[in-house]
Amino acid sequence: MIWLSQLFDTLLLTMRDVVPIATILFGFQLGVLKRPIANWKTVVLGFVYVILGLSFFLVGLELALFPIGENLANQLTSPSILHPDGSAGPYLWQDYFWVYVFAAAIGFSTTIAEPSLIAVAIKANEVSGGTISTQGLRISVAIGVAFGISLGCFRIVVGDPIHYYIMAGYVVVVIQTFFAPKSIIPLAYDSGGVTTSTVTVPLVAALGLGLASNVEGRNPLIDGFGLIAFASLFPIIAVMSYAQIVAWLDKRRDKLADDATETVTVEEQTTTNQASIADIETNRSVKE
Repeated sequence: MIWLSQLFDTLLLTMRDVVPIATILFGFQLGVLKRPIANWKTVVLGFVYVILGLSFFLVGLELALFPIGENLANQLTSPSILHPDGSAGPYLWQDYFWVYVFAAAIGFSTTIAEPSLIAVAIKANEVSGGTISTQGLRISVAIGVAFGISLGCFRIVVGDPIHYYIMAGYVVVVIQTFFAPKSIIPLAYDSGGVTTSTVTVPLVAALGLGLASNVEGRNPLIDGFGLIAFASLFPIIAVMSYAQIVAWLDKRRDKLADDATETVTVEEQTTTNQASIADIETNRSVKE
């Protein structure tokens, strides 16, 4: 069976990649720190799970997700989709509307399912004491990836040089860095890296190459690559934007609460003054 042979080959490759990591970790623990490994049986079992899990995952990508991604890219760029009315003529960037929608959808869904992002979001929530929402961070990063990949597909369609978009994007990042909450900036920069991992990279690469191969006048080598750069850049912008919006909403809520407290205080003071005036008038009437 072909898939069984492929699984065995992938298992060997995964072991080859994981063994150096395990060697470094165990080497530092035993050779440098000279301390025993706590629960070493559990640690070894965890490494076995990692090897098996990655192997099955990579084979699944190769057998299912890669072909589906390339097939969808081919179908979305077919004349029947670009010109449903059957008319001939050159294709405009607007004709690739469903390509942009598919790119955004696949970018969002793969990022939400990204194991490394889930791990980082959980740790960020724990370290911040709940200040950084796990779900909010994941959704903001996924929105950034979705927008970035969709914009990257637009670049492939129109054939613009990639450095224009990347330079403009990092200018926005630098400007945001001066205004975003300081506690979120390092996490925002890291968010761009964790998105380009096991799930996202293979699908995004397949989409870019498939799209460049089917758009007339595009070179897969020159135009097909670069979507991963977009997927790394725009989550940084999205996370800092999310933090800025949350900070603004918190300030607005605090201001409304202060205004409400001040209003209540003024009303209480007014009531007290009115009561004092009433008491004075009552005493005056009694004396008269």
